[in-house]
Amino acid sequence: MAEKSHKGLYNGGLCLITDRHSCSLSVVEMAYIALKSGIRWIQYRDKGRSRLEVFRTSLALRELTRDFGACLIINDYADIAVAVGADGVHLGQEDLPTREARKVMGRDRIIGISTHNRDEARRAETDGADYIGFGPVFQTGTKDAGPPKGIDDLRDINRSVGIPVVAIGGIDIDNCCPVFESGASAVAAASSILSGDIHHKAGCLVDTIGRYRSA
Repeated sequence: MAEKSHKGLYNGGLCLITDRHSCSLSVVEMAYIALKSGIRWIQYRDKGRSRLEVFRTSLALRELTRDFGACLIINDYADIAVAVGADGVHLGQEDLPTREARKVMGRDRIIGISTHNRDEARRAETDGADYIGFGPVFQTGTKDAGPPKGIDDLRDINRSVGIPVVAIGGIDIDNCCPVFESGASAVAAASSILSGDIHHKAGCLVDTIGRYRSA
């Protein structure tokens, strides 16, 4: 299990969000390639599947990520995250409230919350979230999350909360560095990694982020 210090979660600075619509491979196959390419944080998002299907895939992903010493976060379902021994859960604004999710997750597991403005970000911190996702920073077709927020809004969010901010939305090898310059602790990506050669794209993004963070 990941420590609450998030040591393993943010050192790599990159999270792959699974997306079946961006890739013809299975979720487990795309995760395996990403892990082989150096990514150490997988967020399992799979809208439209039954809870049983999500549970079974989560079990497979837990075994896979454990083999790589990687973090596994499950979208939406706190109970499934606990049942499979995942490191945490990621919740949206319409999901189980953070305080209630903490009762399910316990103190040692991670809770992340999707946010789109300063009020949501501050509320997530007040309610006990361990990190927030903020976006979309840039234009993205992966998820209908509204218009892009831009770097200035991301910088404002980073200044407004004291917990880690994970930037999401249209982030790729060409624009990830300004995202980190704004103060973000990590970035999350889906289609920019999954559409095409996953090994090449994931590896390039891992290397780019690594060089920037070590400079």
